[in-house]
Amino acid sequence: QLQLVESGGGLVQPGGSLRLSCAASGFSLDYYGIGWFRQAPGKEREGVACISSSGSNPKYADAVKGRFTISRDFDMNTVDLQMHRLRPEDTAVYYCAGVHITVQALCDMDVISDFRSWGQGTQVTVSS
Repeated sequence: QLQLVESGGGLVQPGGSLRLSCAASGFSLDYYGIGWFRQAPGKEREGVACISSSGSNPKYADAVKGRFTISRDFDMNTVDLQMHRLRPEDTAVYYCAGVHITVQALCDMDVISDFRSWGQGTQVTVSS
């Protein structure tokens, strides 16, 4: 089963930047769409960004459009989330998750139940 590990979280001041990385262990990500999700205390898990197995058609939640960029590195077998102009409301545990191309041809983060492989999460805190 696909195993994912997130890294890159931390504490950053409002307006700052962070880069999260999602790495796969033992499996190629070439056949998986990868989504980034986040969950703040007391809130439901929500989709942040999603990228298809080919790297095309990245999708973003309205709250992060223009500030976050999702990208794939096929050589490194990773999917990164570059976050700029961070806000206190971006504070959450961030998870990456994989969906096989036989389940979703393109990455659709609105159907969270399709994502069967999840990382353990990494904390992002935006505070002065």
